[in-house]
Amino acid sequence: MTVKPYNTRRTKKEEVREMFDNIAPRYDLLNHTLSLNIDRLWRRRVVREVRRNNPAQVLDMATGTGDLAIEMARRMPGVHVMGVDLSERMLDRARGKVARQGLAGRIELLQGDAERLAAADATFDAATVAFGVRNFGDLDAGLRELARTIKPGGRIVILEFSRPRNRLFRALYEFYTRRILPSVGGAVSHDRRAYTYLPASVGEFPAPDAFLERLSQAGFRDCRARSVSGGIAQIYTGER
Repeated sequence: MTVKPYNTRRTKKEEVREMFDNIAPRYDLLNHTLSLNIDRLWRRRVVREVRRNNPAQVLDMATGTGDLAIEMARRMPGVHVMGVDLSERMLDRARGKVARQGLAGRIELLQGDAERLAAADATFDAATVAFGVRNFGDLDAGLRELARTIKPGGRIVILEFSRPRNRLFRALYEFYTRRILPSVGGAVSHDRRAYTYLPASVGEFPAPDAFLERLSQAGFRDCRARSVSGGIAQIYTGER
């Protein structure tokens, strides 16, 4: 059974859009606070992976409030980033941040669907997704669509949560995500179900080896996974 934020008869995609619209005003505060700002370090590692090929055009799928798009634009002079997200309210937050950073000329933000991107084949030199692939309505369709829009030889870099392998660390991590995170996140965002969905969606997401196989099936080669912060997250890379 597919985990959804609200478990109604609507599609996962519809519920995910509503969830992020609901939590957009408090998303950045909670994201950085609940992760103890470690998420900033993870994004910098993603940027280092992306800039190895000196891309000119980058797609940031599930861009949210634009943190990764902004980090790429700041650290890769001359790059143009197209950020795409389902949630218009998250994009509204992103637009404000982009404007304040003076990056409106280099970051384009569009409302869109990972499974039906409004981009021609082989448009981008690289594509990124930070904490977004587990929210795709159809994971394999979304990966195939990303592959379609990346140029031959281009790279995909995906940052996503995973379950730590060490049993003790995993137990502590899951206590935090299943008990503390929903309480704090729910109180601040006024949407407890959104922060209950987070650990549930991580638990449902394929293990690293299985996800690498899905990337290969979508059209990527030389697919690799690198564990960060004791396995709390993985950075997946592949070449088109």
